[in-house]
Amino acid sequence: MASISIKDVVKRYGSGPKANQVIHGVSADVADGEFIVIVGPSGCGKSTLLRMVAGLEEISGGQISIGGRVVNDIEPADRDIAMVFQNYALYPHMSVFDNMAYGLKIAKVPLAEIKTRVAKAAKILEIGPFLERKPRELSGGQRQRVAMGRAIVRQPSVFLFDEPLSNLDAKLRAQTRLEIQKLHRELGVTSLFVTHDQVEAMTLAQRMIVMNGGRMEQIGTPEEVYVRPATTFVASFIGSPPMNLLKGQAAGTRFTVGADTLPMPAAAPRSGELILGLRPEHAELNAVGSGAAGSAGTASTASTASTADAAGWPLKVEMVEMLGAERLVYARLGESLFTVRIDATLTPPAVGDSVHVHMKAEHLHWFDPTTERRIA
Repeated sequence: MASISIKDVVKRYGSGPKANQVIHGVSADVADGEFIVIVGPSGCGKSTLLRMVAGLEEISGGQISIGGRVVNDIEPADRDIAMVFQNYALYPHMSVFDNMAYGLKIAKVPLAEIKTRVAKAAKILEIGPFLERKPRELSGGQRQRVAMGRAIVRQPSVFLFDEPLSNLDAKLRAQTRLEIQKLHRELGVTSLFVTHDQVEAMTLAQRMIVMNGGRMEQIGTPEEVYVRPATTFVASFIGSPPMNLLKGQAAGTRFTVGADTLPMPAAAPRSGELILGLRPEHAELNAVGSGAAGSAGTASTASTASTADAAGWPLKVEMVEMLGAERLVYARLGESLFTVRIDATLTPPAVGDSVHVHMKAEHLHWFDPTTERRIA
């Protein structure tokens, strides 16, 4: 196993004034045995960063170290890493055993040791019965496990996963996530895992790096990133549905958004223009003169009546989505769309209802409108 150090890494394509820079001075330290997830939208540079660690992309500036050894100019085969790709990259004409053993044969590992390593990996991944099959005879989930098995048998210092679950359906993704978690517990190998799926990031990561436009927006545990997003981008990207973000003017316990002046449960950190964030599950709903919906909302906010102004924030319901154990209420707050998450056991408001929301002071997030960074 080995630690990974990424220091001020830059990647640009081309040279001179027309060079296209896609990675802008990223720095991060990955501890020995740690599982780090790099997450972000398409085109944010997460796969490029991973490929630079692997040696598949040259770096334009900065330094990458694996196990204390600078690897900027070291070939991928000599970095002691193993990579699992999105498209499995299996040889179609080879059996599962031969696919898993191929790298070891090239390295001239003795046949007896090859069989031992392949058998051990197959047992861990529960693919022992498939060793004589060809990839075309396997399901997508089984092929992905073969690809992981091929990485395991090499016994590398670092695992690199490049969106390995993207081609699987929702059920298989959930199952394979559990297998990857189990694999990391058993092997304890330092791992970098790239994904655009925030569910994968939140469930797999010990720490996560959130990328945006080739820059690292935040690094921290999933809880830290969710509870205290460092920027408005992180606040809106991590969480489903995303955090409600409202730009307005703060003055004490009042926040003005457009023509609406909203009561606050606590004073803003400063006066002037700010961005206010509130997660949908922290907006507590009660309806205004709306029969069953009114009683449901009152039940959900009875314990918090003292935490905000009695009037709350006025919303006009535009749509309600049923999502099994919960419902999402989409409403209009002035010109802004506002989302509230409620328990499915509560009677939801109807489209067109006027409702109010309340919140607790500890659930408010404040951001600078110029830098879009969190205000302490």
